[in-house]
Amino acid sequence: TFFFFFFFFLFASVSYAQSLVGAPETRLTALDNGLRVASEETGHATCTVGLWIGSGSRYENEKNNGAGFFLEHMAFKGTKKHPQTALEQQVESMGAHLSAYTSREHTAYYMKTMSKDLPKAVELLSEVVQNCSLNEADIEQQRAVVLRELEEVEGNLQEVCLDLLHATAFQGTPMGHSVFGPSGNARTLTRQDLVDYINIHYKAPRMVLAAAGGVNHDELVNLAKTHLGGVSFEYEGDAVPILSPCRFTGSEIRVRDDGLPLAHIAIAVEGASATSPDIVPLMVANAVIGSYDLTYGGGKHLSSRLARLAVDENLCHSFQAFHSSYSDTGLLGIYFVTDKLHIDDMMHWSQNAWMNLCTTVTESDVARGKNALKASLVGQLNGTTPVCDDIGRHILTYGRRIPLSEWDARIDVSFKMVRDVCSKYIYDKCPAVAAIGPIEQLPDYNRMRSAMYWLRF
Repeated sequence: TFFFFFFFFLFASVSYAQSLVGAPETRLTALDNGLRVASEETGHATCTVGLWIGSGSRYENEKNNGAGFFLEHMAFKGTKKHPQTALEQQVESMGAHLSAYTSREHTAYYMKTMSKDLPKAVELLSEVVQNCSLNEADIEQQRAVVLRELEEVEGNLQEVCLDLLHATAFQGTPMGHSVFGPSGNARTLTRQDLVDYINIHYKAPRMVLAAAGGVNHDELVNLAKTHLGGVSFEYEGDAVPILSPCRFTGSEIRVRDDGLPLAHIAIAVEGASATSPDIVPLMVANAVIGSYDLTYGGGKHLSSRLARLAVDENLCHSFQAFHSSYSDTGLLGIYFVTDKLHIDDMMHWSQNAWMNLCTTVTESDVARGKNALKASLVGQLNGTTPVCDDIGRHILTYGRRIPLSEWDARIDVSFKMVRDVCSKYIYDKCPAVAAIGPIEQLPDYNRMRSAMYWLRF
């Protein structure tokens, strides 16, 4: 039995290493106007292609917060060349799937389709981004849709809790803005507001045409020149939008509602930016803490110490460690859902898990975390759409696609490095806390703040 498992894992590790080396190359070409074209060719019969743009709620102000999200809804309501019905028929006739999303720093419009329909997909995407009709009647119709969607988002308490966490952690800065924007803005945004947003942010140097699957890079570059070569790279009056620094503030926001069955709580410290060398040790640290849900099997035999405690002490319904990284900052945190009687205990053990990372984390803990992180990175790239999204975001963030083999090499950090980096970001730092629900038992902020120091001893 020993030799069977020895050779099984030896074979598996070799296969994993070979798979990293054998991953398709990501090719990158820049057009004359600064727009970048990036693709990974796999030879599949399908592909995903899209435009990733360096714009999002962080680029908005109090008056137009939510404009990017509103535009996402307007994008598929027709263009100057293709009215809504014609656009929908074109997409449907291809058997394609057209979608979009907006985040704090990125906006994406993408389509999954058959590889043979790549030229048509690029043409339609370029129309959607450059020539959205923004008809007044459509704007009013979508205003009602956006308001209804905002109501639905309010029912997703995890989304609300993490939005509140950003609002208090980055208060007074654009990073505190919600992607969705306030309902008041959704009621008052005008066509001119949307036009101004496009004219300011949808510039060629801030765009990436990304594709993955059955795509030919040279063909994609030619399509980009044809349909996107005319995208402007100039700003009116040379008014290039510059991101203002986002200051982190240790603080809390509590929304007490004893009528809710469970409390949703997030605690975070300022994390590393996407380009910081500290990001990988923090990702490994998060993997050591892990996640837990009542539906998990394994019970008290789970590898995460916090998960085992959650089972043994009935601490929570679920928890997850997270690290949201942005261009110049980040949030390193733990989000958990629990009943009102276990809030204090769960907060204590969550902060204790952080302190363990700074002091007593072992080599075996870090080895497990590294394996979990590697598996997660590979598992996330399952299909052309997540690969395409990975390409688009990487080009905007790093200026290149970081291959899995490079991530694999970076993840091989020592447990001492994890301990040192965690101490740098966690030990004796002021946390940001957001809580919703029956939270009477949530500890006083000063007590949570002092735990960032005393739990070390």
